[in-house]
Amino acid sequence: MFINISASETGNNKGSSVQLVHYLDKENRLFPHQETEHWFNGSDNQIDSYVVKRSIDRNIAKLSGHEAKFFLVNISPSQREIAHLKMLDERNAKKELKAFAIKVMDEYARNFHRKGINVNEDLLWFGKLENHRYYSAKDKEVKNGMGKRGEPKPGEQMHIQVIVSRKDITNSIKLSPMNNSRGRNPEHSKKIGQFDRIAFKASGEKVFDEMFGFERPISESFKYANTQSKGTLAERMKMAEQKNKQQMVQSPSAQKQNPNVSPQLLAEPSDTLMDLLLARPEFDPLAPALRNKKRKKRKGQQQELKF
Repeated sequence: MFINISASETGNNKGSSVQLVHYLDKENRLFPHQETEHWFNGSDNQIDSYVVKRSIDRNIAKLSGHEAKFFLVNISPSQREIAHLKMLDERNAKKELKAFAIKVMDEYARNFHRKGINVNEDLLWFGKLENHRYYSAKDKEVKNGMGKRGEPKPGEQMHIQVIVSRKDITNSIKLSPMNNSRGRNPEHSKKIGQFDRIAFKASGEKVFDEMFGFERPISESFKYANTQSKGTLAERMKMAEQKNKQQMVQSPSAQKQNPNVSPQLLAEPSDTLMDLLLARPEFDPLAPALRNKKRKKRKGQQQELKF
């Protein structure tokens, strides 16, 4: 599950939302044969685009010109997660994904830890379901000539984009998910709330698993990905150990077929210490030896100069 918060897919979020709303309406223009996707929130599934623009652009009381007026929340399930939704109820998969987005916005509200901001109804927000993702210039398929920029990507690509106002539904409380103080600065948090983006992303993943009975492998969790990217070696080793234990538990059929094979072997592939070290691009296992060799070489050159 990929959940991300940004200023806007089209750039500036310090002015009108017109450009972003128009951009997110693109599939209704590009795929007229598809069922029209309306905007939605926690109380309405048939919201027109002009209502979204008008509501967001008017909810800016006491915001100066240089301040953000809205944010974009990207809720993108993996292809496995989408397949799981369709397996449960293919005809209502879109409806279920929208219901999940509402729960995510509940978590968004709670994560501010502000009095009066507890559920999605306390926010001003609008969601839009999209059925496709598109190649960008950064994608390896485009660089390798296997795809063209702007073309729809293959496979299950259903996801949701949410525009959420900087101000709450009453247009009186400032809320910024870019404030990552996590309560360390009480006075600052009192003014604009505290927000832990890591906790928010993890909570969205947990809601999906509980809501749809999805058994998530540790290797596909946000915690695992975040630890691999930002964790210490000790944290990554601990996470790898948990992943390998989970793989052993989830391999009972393989154990029955191979009673003489140890569970440890059935847990392959496993993360070795070298795998974890090499996962960090800055790690070079030869670097210490090369540094020692260079030191010895410089020392030898200095001795030669003395003679």
